[in-house]
Amino acid sequence: MARTWQAPQLLLVIVVALVALSYQVRRKTFMSVQEVPASETYVIATMKFVTSEFNRESDDKYSFRIVRVLKVKKLITDHMEYHVNLEMRRTTCERLETKNCTFQEGELYKNDVG
Repeated sequence: MARTWQAPQLLLVIVVALVALSYQVRRKTFMSVQEVPASETYVIATMKFVTSEFNRESDDKYSFRIVRVLKVKKLITDHMEYHVNLEMRRTTCERLETKNCTFQEGELYKNDVG
């Protein structure tokens, strides 16, 4: 008599496991990765934030500015991320100054950061 219940119980366990697994798969948001232009609104705001945070956290005497953005990828899962490859250069302005900052040339430019 005990054996007659084993097969239905095993079948019930398998069904419950499949339902739980399908629920987890549905819960995971679709992941999308795409290259986006640097002129996109959120990318511009992100670049401003990155530059200000970099200059704030840096031990260098001078501010840095973005020279060019090489590539921007937007990753979307349950949140949004930007992965950015960019070039930055030291400016003639001291830290946290942002007005009329030109890139360093000559002897100042040759000094290494760090």
